[in-house]
Amino acid sequence: MEFLRFGVVVFPGSNCDHDCFYVLNNVLKQDVKYIWHKEIEVRDVDCIVLPGGFSYGDYLRTGAIARFSPIMQGVIDFANKGGLVIGICNGFQILLEAGLLPGAMLRNKNVHFICKHVHIKLLNKNTPFTNLYKKDEVLKIPIAHNEGNYYIDEKGLKTLKENNQIVFQYCANPNGAADNIAGIINKEGNVLGMMPHPERSSEKELGSQDGLFIFKSIVEWVK
Repeated sequence: MEFLRFGVVVFPGSNCDHDCFYVLNNVLKQDVKYIWHKEIEVRDVDCIVLPGGFSYGDYLRTGAIARFSPIMQGVIDFANKGGLVIGICNGFQILLEAGLLPGAMLRNKNVHFICKHVHIKLLNKNTPFTNLYKKDEVLKIPIAHNEGNYYIDEKGLKTLKENNQIVFQYCANPNGAADNIAGIINKEGNVLGMMPHPERSSEKELGSQDGLFIFKSIVEWVK
């Protein structure tokens, strides 16, 4: 296989879809297409990307309306069959609402939108999304969110730890997230949700290339 096939889902209000498309197509030279939210099936892709943004204006709760978009049943079916899915920021919130990942998102502890570079520590490198990183590597990747305060009850947190599902932790907690969680994976290991934006740290001109290796890891894993 010379290239992978990525599908970037576009919801009303998505604003990082073009960023993800650019990194995958222009930087990594992969095959990428947009998937409109009204489509009902996912076809001919190896990995689905749910990008950041403000799907449906973030009404009710972040991701709550997007979860009922026609395409999401296709995403759920794709994931349940073992397909790779990565949700970034608003995409992470949608994965939580859809039940593909455990937990929920609350407003940031300081009740303000936060947009800045943060440092996150890699806890699990044995995933399709992180296999090219070094163990315990610290990455510089930006965040941009108002509801990034990840919540899960004590029992759920214990399960995440037991199954090594916590993939990224903030080195300094910016939003109040439980156990400094910045990204988690499902038990099966094929669905990743993360609040930091790897597509915004995939070229040196942006001040960091640390996020590029998430997408490179996906390519390497499938090849």
